[in-house]
Amino acid sequence: MKLALFDFDGTLTRHDMYTRFILYSASPVRLVLGSIFLSPLYALYRLRIIPARKLRPLVSYCAFVGRDKAVITTLGKQYALNVIPLSIRPEMIAALKRHQAEGADVVLVSASLDLYLRPWCESMGITLICSEMSVKRGRYSGFYISGDCSCEMKATKVQNQFTLSDYAEVFAYGDTDEDLAMLAIADHAYMNGIKHGSRRKLGS
Repeated sequence: MKLALFDFDGTLTRHDMYTRFILYSASPVRLVLGSIFLSPLYALYRLRIIPARKLRPLVSYCAFVGRDKAVITTLGKQYALNVIPLSIRPEMIAALKRHQAEGADVVLVSASLDLYLRPWCESMGITLICSEMSVKRGRYSGFYISGDCSCEMKATKVQNQFTLSDYAEVFAYGDTDEDLAMLAIADHAYMNGIKHGSRRKLGS
């Protein structure tokens, strides 16, 4: 049995689908207020003073706190089925389907949100590990359930859900430093489509 781990934004897609979903789903009022409150932090992010993993939860809070779950679920499904396919990298989706055809367990591991990734993964027949938004009494609280799924958290969540030693080979695909921890637990790691190394030791 093989395990194939795929990052989403920039790896399977050509674009940042997280930011695009914020713009797709947020009301004009939220977009204006969010830009006012978050513009200083965004400037710090552009200057590489604060990392994306610190900014994303704040953006998600502004975009979704108090939003009705049913409304966002509908928007997430529409986005997954109508928008995401337009940004998929053909060569990477081919790699994903090749792993599926070989009988591998295929897992999407992303810092992006379950709001749209879950319906997309369901349409693809693959497992999802990602940042998840919490819901209270039918509305989003604005907070993540277990933090931003990036960097070391990616590797931790994979290892919590899968026993790597059960697999003959583990493949991992990423595109940024946020994926390095996940790539480090794989037998075959690819960064931006280029072989990155084979780092997992037997029995790990």
